[in-house]
Amino acid sequence: MTTPIPATLFADPAPAQRLERAAIALTAHGFTVEILDDAAAARTRIKDLIPEDASVFTAASETLRLSGIDADINTSGRYQAVKPRVLAMDRVTRADDIRRLAASPDVVVGSVAALTETGSLVVASASGSQLPAYAGGATRAIWIVGAQKVVPDLNTALRRVEDHALPLESARAQVAYGQPSAINRLLILNAEPHPGRGTVLLLREAIGF
Repeated sequence: MTTPIPATLFADPAPAQRLERAAIALTAHGFTVEILDDAAAARTRIKDLIPEDASVFTAASETLRLSGIDADINTSGRYQAVKPRVLAMDRVTRADDIRRLAASPDVVVGSVAALTETGSLVVASASGSQLPAYAGGATRAIWIVGAQKVVPDLNTALRRVEDHALPLESARAQVAYGQPSAINRLLILNAEPHPGRGTVLLLREAIGF
């Protein structure tokens, strides 16, 4: 039996036993899971998980930005970073090239809006640009997930997306792009059929939306 979480608690880190339940369920569903202390540990660990010179796409993510992982990947010169290439392209005349680069990198790195104790990852997106790589286009996928995103079940996960993550992302998007965000596309990953493809770095601290 699961216990509903009040919306006001969606920012609080889940305790250790709930992280363990989520990790066990994800592992049973084919994901590789590591529980780490904090974002600094994930920042160090990810360097071991991504081969040098791999093509890497970093999805838009406050978790990646705040942790420094986004900058590490896109400015270090260690990888073939997709995002700088995409940002340098004309979004109208080279739309197809942008779409292909983002959809099928060697590695995609990002986060999720919610992770359930029953072993599902929930991703919400306005543009959908990261979803093809998450769903299977990338050879490998790595998600860094703060402890506050762990919820009991899918219903609670969807409520977290709408009641907590969307307002925060809308405020960010309004400042960055001059318009609010929206849940235009929703991806639910219930299992990973290809062993070793999907890795979740589950943190004991809260970070991101």
